[in-house]
Amino acid sequence: MGNIVNRVFESSGPEGKVRGTPQQIIDKYNQLARDAQLGNDRVAAENFQQHAEHYLRMLGAAQKDQDARREQQERENRDRQAERDRDRERSDRSRRAEGDAQPDNTDMSNAPQPDLEPRQEAEESSLVETPESQKAEKPKRPRKPRAKKVQPEAPTQDGDAGSGQPSGSDATEAAE
Repeated sequence: MGNIVNRVFESSGPEGKVRGTPQQIIDKYNQLARDAQLGNDRVAAENFQQHAEHYLRMLGAAQKDQDARREQQERENRDRQAERDRDRERSDRSRRAEGDAQPDNTDMSNAPQPDLEPRQEAEESSLVETPESQKAEKPKRPRKPRAKKVQPEAPTQDGDAGSGQPSGSDATEAAE
């Protein structure tokens, strides 16, 4: 019958047609039943609840059927995997039983290893130069010496610094 859970139905109920998936139809009939109860129409409320129950049973049966099919499929997959594992184990045993007549090619420790030494070829490389590949370092520029701070002279008795130069923090700004 297909996938009922996602199938769209048209239900001809007492209030007209209701269209949607079983879950949507159930929700709609439950809402109509609540509205009928609020309007003190017990007969209509019971009718809507029966319609909702019908689709609820359909949905439950479809979900049970889906679960049963899923479990059957999982069981078949486990059986196939177990059979593959048994076949693989049998083939491994038969190879081991043949002995060392044929060397085992899966052990790469005895295989020739690549040469990791850099080649000294004159050919141009199409690779991008990276900072690590450039060995020549740029000479560093010498730093500029800092400006020396001018020490303010000791103030005289009348509070004047004496030499006509600004005093305090103004002296350090003038030096810079």
